[in-house]
Amino acid sequence: QVQLVESGGGLVQPGGSLRLSCAASGSIFSIASMGWYRQAPGTQRDKVAFHNGDTIITYADSVKGRFTVSRDNARNTMYLQMNSLKTDDTAVYYCNARIRRSAWELAREYWGQGTQVTVSS
Repeated sequence: QVQLVESGGGLVQPGGSLRLSCAASGSIFSIASMGWYRQAPGTQRDKVAFHNGDTIITYADSVKGRFTVSRDNARNTMYLQMNSLKTDDTAVYYCNARIRRSAWELAREYWGQGTQVTVSS
C-alpha cells in the first residue's frame, strides 16, 4: 500500500503565507513525478505545481512568483511554500504522485486526501 498525506493547510489572511507538506509512505520503490493540485467548490481540479524530482519544475500561471514547490527525495516528501496568498487561492489542495512499488511494476498514480486552504480576512 502507498499513502500520500498532506498537512499544513489552514486559515490565513490575504498576503499571508502557508507551507504545505505531502509525505509518501508505504511500499515505495521509486517516486517519479509529484505535483500539487487544487479544487475550489464548483470548479474542476487544476494543477498548481509539478516537480519531477530533478530539474523539471512547472507552475500554473496564477501562482508563478508566489508559490515554490520543492522535494526532499530522501524523505519522500514534497512541499509547497505559498506566499502572498490571495482569496482566489482558497481551495482544497491535493498531493499527486506517480510511484513505482517495485522494480518490475510500472508507476501508478496516487492522490492524497486533500488539505483545506482558506484565505480570508
